[in-house]
Amino acid sequence: MQAAKNGGWRRYFPVLDWGRDYDREALGDDVVAAVIVTIMLIPQSLAYALLAGLPPEMGLYASILPLVAYAVFGTSRALAVGPVAVVSLMTATAIGRIAEQGSADYATAAILLAFMSGLLLLAMGLLRLGFLANLLSHPVVSGFITASGILIAASQLRHVFGVSAGGHNLPELLTSLVSALPDLHPATAAIGIASAGFLFWVRKGLKPILLRSGLGPRAADIVAKTGPVFAVAVTTLVAWLLDLGSAGVALVGSVPQGLPPLTTPVLDPDLWLALAGPAALISIVGFVESVSVAQTLAARKRQHIVPDQELIGLGAANIAASVSGGYPVTGGFARSVVNFDAGARTPAAGAFAAAGLALATVFLTPLLFYLPQATLAATIIVAVLSLVDLSVLRKSWSYSRADFAAVAVTIAATLLSGVEVGISAGVVLSVLIHLYRTSRPHTAVVGRVPGTEHYRNICRHAVETSPGILSLRVDESLYFANARFLEDRVYDLVSRSPEIRHVVLMCPAVNHIDMSALESLEAINRRLADMEVTLHLSEVKGPVMDRLERTDFLDHMSGEVFLSQHQAISRLAKPGSGQTAPAQ
Repeated sequence: MQAAKNGGWRRYFPVLDWGRDYDREALGDDVVAAVIVTIMLIPQSLAYALLAGLPPEMGLYASILPLVAYAVFGTSRALAVGPVAVVSLMTATAIGRIAEQGSADYATAAILLAFMSGLLLLAMGLLRLGFLANLLSHPVVSGFITASGILIAASQLRHVFGVSAGGHNLPELLTSLVSALPDLHPATAAIGIASAGFLFWVRKGLKPILLRSGLGPRAADIVAKTGPVFAVAVTTLVAWLLDLGSAGVALVGSVPQGLPPLTTPVLDPDLWLALAGPAALISIVGFVESVSVAQTLAARKRQHIVPDQELIGLGAANIAASVSGGYPVTGGFARSVVNFDAGARTPAAGAFAAAGLALATVFLTPLLFYLPQATLAATIIVAVLSLVDLSVLRKSWSYSRADFAAVAVTIAATLLSGVEVGISAGVVLSVLIHLYRTSRPHTAVVGRVPGTEHYRNICRHAVETSPGILSLRVDESLYFANARFLEDRVYDLVSRSPEIRHVVLMCPAVNHIDMSALESLEAINRRLADMEVTLHLSEVKGPVMDRLERTDFLDHMSGEVFLSQHQAISRLAKPGSGQTAPAQ
């Protein structure tokens, strides 16, 4: 009894599972990884807060307690949670409509958005609703991330050039930017362009140099990923020495020193209602992004990720962000890969990184006063452009026109109408494509491959068929959207072959039959009986058979249910009546 109880606790508190075997060796590896991730997270957290239109300290706050909460409730050993580019953009889009950027209401809405996202994720996890994330197909997610990367990069160009520009979609952003270019600030542009150029070079050119100098591949990769730290340090020093703030260069300015404040979400019903839709979208997009990263990294070490528990872990992380003055968070690809490559053994590495960030907020924030905003914008641009993958259009076009349509519509809608419209359009189109595909299930008339008990499509193989028997393989579960299609298909085949006396529906791919489909099967059975044709089923799966046995359909069915198609044909065919259908 006690063991079962402990097992139940470990299900909801994975820390009890990995924590019992925690040793000094794991501690050493986790501390080293935490130091490296902390160095990386400081500029990244500041940059993503800038992207979300929030004070820079909120990026740091959103990277402390959420890491601790995920370490307790999450199942990934390497995932590092915190602000990420796409969620930051979605946050800015959601609260930009209801509050003015820079106002207290804007920050209050961001904190509430994190709380609502946390509650939704927690509820989905407790109710085991992780499957809802499957509504976001891979093509839709790829298209959305690609378009969001382009939008984010375009939105940050104003900080790089030091101009006033804005917009909620790509045409608005570009039009506003072009109109403002005559007001370009030379010193700001010099810092922004130089920082971006350096960071692009670090991504591609630094690692080969480090490898040639004798540094190991793992160490070289980690050093290359900490390039933003060098850009931040150098440009901050330059801005201080040259007093660039007086010359008109936008600086981060005063960042409050000290630990994150404890905050409580506002209880404004109108605000909750306004943020309900964005909170749901942010929750689902964040979960899909996070669990994809977690599963990828876990596979490298043959570890296991529990999606429903991941929902709980991310929910707890977002609630922790909201009560500590942060905004919505999720698992980030770049920081998680760095955490993994740095040798993190357990989620404790995240907790140690949180301690490092807490120390940074206490002792290092005064050093950020002279940090140019153009440097942070360059950091964002370089990071998000790595997410842009337009090759998905070519790949989806060559593989599936329907998937290409989903990708193209998602990209176009996101760029032209904004992130919420883009992801919603992608989801709706994916569902419609699925309904269209499954409403016309693939069926095939099959025959026996000579000398075997295998039955294949008569249009693809040279097979043997039996006169008077129609063997029809159904390659899709049967439900309300495709039930009538199957009826029409059976009637059409039988009406074209008057000699048919038996119809065998071969069901190896039928995993479910709903009530509408059951009524269609009953209609097929009655109509075939009126035509003096007997209906049979073969290769019906156990769970489907269990449901059928709870009805009276089998009692009224004119034929039998056969274990295999070969058994059906052997029983129904007359000796010597086989003939060969030529391959087509």
